[in-house]
Amino acid sequence: MIGKVIAVSRSEKHTFSKENLQKVKLVKGLGVEGDAHFGVNVKHRSRVAQDPNQPNLRQVHLIQSELFEELAERFKVEPGQMGENITTVGINLLELPTDTLLYVGQSAIVKLTGLRNPCAQIDNFKHGLLKAVLDKDAEGNLVRKAGVMGIVIHGGEVKPGDSIRVELPPKPFKKLERV
Repeated sequence: MIGKVIAVSRSEKHTFSKENLQKVKLVKGLGVEGDAHFGVNVKHRSRVAQDPNQPNLRQVHLIQSELFEELAERFKVEPGQMGENITTVGINLLELPTDTLLYVGQSAIVKLTGLRNPCAQIDNFKHGLLKAVLDKDAEGNLVRKAGVMGIVIHGGEVKPGDSIRVELPPKPFKKLERV
């Protein structure tokens, strides 16, 4: 499975949206250099309040651009505006299992840890968007569509146009859960 990077984004502060850049640097075990979520321990404010010593399983946030197309009838959303670091095309990120490796660009490797749990901040950005990125499956289980989270296994520079190669973990696959 091969996809592509559409945009890369970061924010030094805990802002909802992130600025699009020409490139970002992923650092092994830390995340996106210069981003508010950069570090070994969790940086997400609600998680820090619970336990600041938790490992940072949310170093890199990825969203598939196909979500923006799905939302386009009701919402205009551009890359970086939902807080993601890497916007992709051509890979159904939400269907990948936990521990999938994404080989991004020349050398970066991101290991998927789970799903982003969308919160009320999404509605502060665009009213009604939270409901639009949540769904129910046939069994009535909550489906989160606001992207996936990962950790940096190998660092490197990532830029728009870079390819993304997917390597699935050994079976049995473990479904992505909220992190």
